[in-house]
Amino acid sequence: MSKQILLIVTALFFSNFNCFSNGIIEKDSSKPKTISFKIKLKSADKIKIAVAPLKYNKHLAYSFTLDDGYRSAYLTAFPLLNGGKISNSSINEWKIDQGGDGTTSEGLFYSDGMGNKIPFKLALAINGASIRELPENRGHLSWAEVKEMYNAGWDILNHGFHHATKHGTNYFAEVTENKTSIKQNLDFTMSHFVVPGGEGDEKYYLEYEKEALNNGHFSVASYYGVGPVLKVDSKVNLDKMISARTFVQSSKDTITFKTMDRYLKTLDSITKQPNTIWFNEFTHGTGNTNLWNLSIRFPEFKYYMTTLANKYGLKGNDSIWMAPWQEVYEYIWLRDRIKVDFQQKNKEVSVTIRLPEIPETFRNHDISLNIETVSKFEIESNKDLKIKDDGKTTHKQIFIQLEK
Repeated sequence: MSKQILLIVTALFFSNFNCFSNGIIEKDSSKPKTISFKIKLKSADKIKIAVAPLKYNKHLAYSFTLDDGYRSAYLTAFPLLNGGKISNSSINEWKIDQGGDGTTSEGLFYSDGMGNKIPFKLALAINGASIRELPENRGHLSWAEVKEMYNAGWDILNHGFHHATKHGTNYFAEVTENKTSIKQNLDFTMSHFVVPGGEGDEKYYLEYEKEALNNGHFSVASYYGVGPVLKVDSKVNLDKMISARTFVQSSKDTITFKTMDRYLKTLDSITKQPNTIWFNEFTHGTGNTNLWNLSIRFPEFKYYMTTLANKYGLKGNDSIWMAPWQEVYEYIWLRDRIKVDFQQKNKEVSVTIRLPEIPETFRNHDISLNIETVSKFEIESNKDLKIKDDGKTTHKQIFIQLEK
C-alpha cells in the first residue's frame, strides 16, 4: 500500500501439489489420497502423534510484507535477510536514497529444529505496471529482481496493476490485469491480494475485496479485517479471509531506535501469549530515506530485523517461523484438512495421513508432526517420500514435504 497511514488487511496464499501413497502418486482422484510410513522406536513406550499448529512446531508465525514493489526491497531488505551485499547509498529517479549501508550480511535465520537454518523471508505486494528495467536508477523493481526473490522463497502478492484508487477505477481490471501480467512475465499465478491505499471513493476497498475474492484469490489484505494477531492453535476459518496488518514506519528518531523499540515491545508481548500465534506487519520502502514518509529507514529496518533474529531466531530462543503470509496460510489450510491415523505395535508404529485435494495455485505442501515419546526413533519410508525427523536427538518432530 502507499500514500496513507493505516492498519491494513492481510490475507493469504498458495500453490499445488501431488499426493502420495507410500511414495507412489495416485492417479485416480476419486480415491482418497494418502501417504504412509513407519516409525521404528528404540523402546516400546507409548507414542502420541498430532499435526503441529505451525511449521516446525514454532510458537509464532511472523509475516512481514513490503508494499508497492520499491527497489529498496532488493537493494537492502533481501540481502540483509537472505545474506549478501547490501547496497551503498543509491539515489533513485525521485532523488530518494533507496540504498543501505554497503555492508555484507551473513543473513538472518531461524532453524527447522533438525539442524538446518532457514533465512527470514518476506512478501512483496507489487503492481505489474510499475515493474520495469529502465531507467538504471528506477524506483521500482525489475522483473529479474522480483523473480530472484520469488525463487528464494519470498511470496509475491497482487496489489493491483496500476495501484489505482481514485474515482472511476476499474477494480476488476486492476485485479485481473495484474494477475495476468505476473503470469506472463514470471510464470506463476498470484493467489492473495493487498488492497492499494490512497484517495478514493468512500469504502472503495470493498470493491477491491469483492473483485479479488471473485477472481481466484484466497484472501485479501484490506483496511479492516481479522488480526493482525491471530490465534492459530485450533482450526482457523480461512474461507475468503480478510485480515489486518500492523503498519510499521519510521519517525524522526533514527539514532536511538525508540520507534522500533516500541514495535518490538508489542511483538514481545505477543510472543509471551500461551497460544500459538500468527502476526502480520507491513511497510513500504526500506532504504536510507523514509520513502513518502510511509517506510522504514534502512538503519531502523536493520535494527528491527536483527533484534528479532537475535531474540526469537536461531541466535535466540528459536521460537519464530519468519515466513511470508502465503506460506503460513497454506500450511494452516493443509493442517486443518489432513487426517493422521497411527497404530502402534510394540516398537513399530504405522502412520497413515489422508490428504485433501490441494488448490493448483498452492506453492507450499508441507506437514509438521508433533511427536510425544520418551523413545528415540527412526523412520522407514519409500525413498520417494521426502521426510525428515529429529528421532535421534530430541525425538519431537517429523517433517514431510509433499511433492508438487
